[in-house]
Amino acid sequence: MRRITWLATAAAALCCLVAAASATAQCRFPAVFNFGDSNSDTGGFWAAFPAQQAPFGMTYFRRPAGRASDGRLVSVGSGYRHGANFATLASTALQPNTSLFVTGISPFFLAVQLNQMKELRTKVLTSNGNNDQLPAPDVLHNALYTIDIGQNDLTSNLGSQSIETVKQSLPSVVSKISSTVQELYNIGARNIMVFNMAPIGCYPAFLTKLPHTSNDMDGYGCMKTYNSAVTYYNELLNNSLAEVRKKLQDASIVYLDKHAVTLELFRHPKAHGLKYGTKACCGYGDGAYNFNPDVYCGSSKLLNGQTVTAKACADPQNYVSWDGIHATEAANKIIASSLMSGSYLYPPFDLSKLCHLQPIA
Repeated sequence: MRRITWLATAAAALCCLVAAASATAQCRFPAVFNFGDSNSDTGGFWAAFPAQQAPFGMTYFRRPAGRASDGRLVSVGSGYRHGANFATLASTALQPNTSLFVTGISPFFLAVQLNQMKELRTKVLTSNGNNDQLPAPDVLHNALYTIDIGQNDLTSNLGSQSIETVKQSLPSVVSKISSTVQELYNIGARNIMVFNMAPIGCYPAFLTKLPHTSNDMDGYGCMKTYNSAVTYYNELLNNSLAEVRKKLQDASIVYLDKHAVTLELFRHPKAHGLKYGTKACCGYGDGAYNFNPDVYCGSSKLLNGQTVTAKACADPQNYVSWDGIHATEAANKIIASSLMSGSYLYPPFDLSKLCHLQPIA
C-alpha cells in the first residue's frame, strides 16, 4: 500500500488533488483510496521490483521516483490518514494466467488490490481511531474510492491475438470492475469513481508495434480498429455501471470519461498548448513516433553493431506522450483539470465544487 499522492498521471492527479484538499479541510472527501495500473501507480511496482532508471522523474526529481512519467508529486503527509494508493504498474482487472517474468504483467491484479484494502479496513476498525497513522473508522464510509484499470487486459494480449479475439474478453473485464464496485459498497464505500479507457490506437507504442494498414488510420494519425475496440469497452463499462447504480441507489457511482479528454489532446495538441500528439518524448528512432519496441525509454541496446539509448526529449512539456504508453505531466495536468470540471463525468457534476483545488504549477 502506498500513501496517496499527486502524480503526473490522470487518475493520480485527480485522486490525489482531492486527497490534498481533504488534508486541509477544503474537500468533502476526507480520504481517497485508489485501485489501478500504471496510470495511477505512485511507486508501488518499483517498490516491489526496484529497477527503474533515468530519465523517469526528470522534470522535478532529476532522478527516477517510481512514476511512469516525467512528472512530480506532492505528498499529503505520513501514514494513511488521507487514503492509500493500491495501484501497481502493469496490473490487470482479471487474474493473469502468466508470470511477471514471462509477460511483464503485474501479480497485483484488481482482486489483490481489493484484498489489500480489506486488510487496511480491518486495521482501521481494530484501531478504533487510536492509531495516528490510520484514518478514523468513519472516514472509510465518507472517502472517495477510484478505479482506473483495464487497459492492460486489452493491450497485453494484442501481440499474440487479433483485436477481435481480445474483444471477446472485454465483457469479463467490465464484469470484474463492476463486481469490485459492489464489493467496495459491501465494505462501506458510498462514493466510487471509475475511469474508462484511453484511446490506445493513438499511443506511439501501439502505432509502432501493432499491425495495421493505411486504411485503418483516421485523419488524426490514430488506428481506427483499436480505438473502436476501446469505444466498445467503454460502452460496456458505462452500461454496466448504470445497472450497478440502479441496485446501489444510496451510493454515488460515477463514470469518468478520460477517453474523450485524452483523444482531444492527441487530435488537437496545439489547441491545448502542446506541440506533439502521437510522438513520444522519451524513445529511440525519432521519426513520426520516436518509439522502438526493442529500446524502451531509458534503456540501451546493441542494434546493428552500435549501442543505442532511448533518451528523453528536452521539452516534455510540449508532448502528450511521455514514453509511448504513458502521458507527460503536462498532458495529465490538462486531463485532470478537465475531469475536475465535471464535464466528462456521468452522472454529471462539478467535482471542483466539492473540492476547491488549484492545479500544481
